[in-house]
Amino acid sequence: MTGVKHIFITGTDTGVGKTIVSAILTAGLEATYWKPIQCGLRERTDSEIVRDATGLSEVHFIEETYKLSQPLSPHAAAEHDQVRIDLSHFHIPEEVLASNLIVEGAGGVMVPLNENEFMIDLMKRLNMPVILVARSSLGTINHTILSLNALQSHGLEVLGVVMNGPKNLSNKEALEKYGNIRVLAEIEPIDDINTIDMSCFYRKVFPGGIFI
Repeated sequence: MTGVKHIFITGTDTGVGKTIVSAILTAGLEATYWKPIQCGLRERTDSEIVRDATGLSEVHFIEETYKLSQPLSPHAAAEHDQVRIDLSHFHIPEEVLASNLIVEGAGGVMVPLNENEFMIDLMKRLNMPVILVARSSLGTINHTILSLNALQSHGLEVLGVVMNGPKNLSNKEALEKYGNIRVLAEIEPIDDINTIDMSCFYRKVFPGGIFI
């Protein structure tokens, strides 16, 4: 299937592997990458991690709408920096509308952005199909199905789940059965993402590609 692909990458929690999945898809689809909300600036930003991992030029990256200094939930990081996250400030630049686009969220599906809006509200505003990244380990069934229910109850299209961590056939089968969802890929632990050809890795872990 052909056509432009705009995909929002979210997760069941923070640290579940959204950035590595975003890097793989950005490289494999030769896409533009956008991290609308970056929380934490002491180390490399997620945009810098994806750029280094993919080797793509700056033209493949959209500047963050909010760059917040502390590695906290978006609402708390914004409060610390004395700003308010406003959904009306998020816009996809016209020049990338006709390109493949990977958008990476911050934290999980229901992290707060301000006093009454959540990450899921940003997903609804951008109106993109969603990929949910989940751990492969114990506990993932509950977290993943709750996240799927939240996404679907808000009318968002979920393309599938990517499991990150050591392969776990039992959890994979349970997610597909009880979550009524397809596991698109299983990504085993990677020691150093900068040593991998991300385009080749995309073809390995997503052998059927990503279709909308």
